[in-house]
Amino acid sequence: MTIYISIIEVNVELSKKICAKLTSEIPSVLYDITRNINVITRWDREIKRYEDGGMRLDISLGYSGKYELTHAIKEIMKKVGDGKLHPEDINEEVIESHLLFRFEPDLVLRAGGKRLTDFLIWQAVYSELYFTDVNWLDFRKVDFLRAIRDFQKRKRRFGK
Repeated sequence: MTIYISIIEVNVELSKKICAKLTSEIPSVLYDITRNINVITRWDREIKRYEDGGMRLDISLGYSGKYELTHAIKEIMKKVGDGKLHPEDINEEVIESHLLFRFEPDLVLRAGGKRLTDFLIWQAVYSELYFTDVNWLDFRKVDFLRAIRDFQKRKRRFGK
């Protein structure tokens, strides 16, 4: 499971402090659910792995889809500049190999709104979307089960 928490960057230093505090506090709060917790911030170059085993929970703090894609393009352009990659070799697989999140979710839950957020914008292209007016703070097990039941009833077409 991957959770995205938007961090509005009004001040870079304040955002870094918020992310550092959340990174240190979130895992201990969730250890009863799983110890396989990975917290990712905008300043990370890779997913930090804490423990293996059990349900994997990735928590993205401000690592938005636009930022992820911009970062991937910069890395690709650096390889082109260094002569390690030719522009004609850039394709979807090359771009995907430079993304931090390298999976395609089956279901994207959007709580508390009717619009998508800026997260997994490349990866979620064929994902099923589920919107609920229930805010995450009020999101209960029954709300999650409703989303799963709705997903089970859908016929996946993967863009076709």
